[in-house]
Amino acid sequence: MTGISSMDAEREAARTVACLMAAAARTAPKARGVDTIHTLIVEGEDKETLARAMEDAAPGRSDIVESAFRRDARNVRNSAYVVLIGVTGAPKKPEKAFDCGACGLRTCAALINARSKRAPGSDYAGPVCSFASIDLGVALGSAVKVASDHDVDNRMMYTIGVAACRLKWMEADIIIGIPLSLTGKSIYFDR
Repeated sequence: MTGISSMDAEREAARTVACLMAAAARTAPKARGVDTIHTLIVEGEDKETLARAMEDAAPGRSDIVESAFRRDARNVRNSAYVVLIGVTGAPKKPEKAFDCGACGLRTCAALINARSKRAPGSDYAGPVCSFASIDLGVALGSAVKVASDHDVDNRMMYTIGVAACRLKWMEADIIIGIPLSLTGKSIYFDR
């Protein structure tokens, strides 16, 4: 008999959904019409590299946060794919600055100046424009909606983003990771 096994069908479905999630992040609305969103789909041996980087980022944190990094690394290993979505945080259209102050600085020029002098933070290097942060949130929401619409288990994880930033896999100031799983019960539920 010729057929596609459930394992092969589920793996292909997860890959297709990961690609659709990247497309949804790309087409999500962007503040001021400027796109600074970046995506990357992680698979195969790179998932192990990512999981190890998560474990390497765990020591020196509070017990609860350290255990979250280790727990999430196990989830990455057991996931079919991981979608990374990140954003660069420079102000948009600085020549027509909004100077909203939501980043904590008085002007967009001050944000640009602060970004040029920044030292890497413990997890993410800031400051970032609040419009960029909003764009990241909208892109993430669009991506996980795609996964949900296709019944693919997923969960947004800060811990994955921290490791991805340390690995420098994409040009982004903030990254959030979304692992994908197709099993009889969500591996992200009882953690």
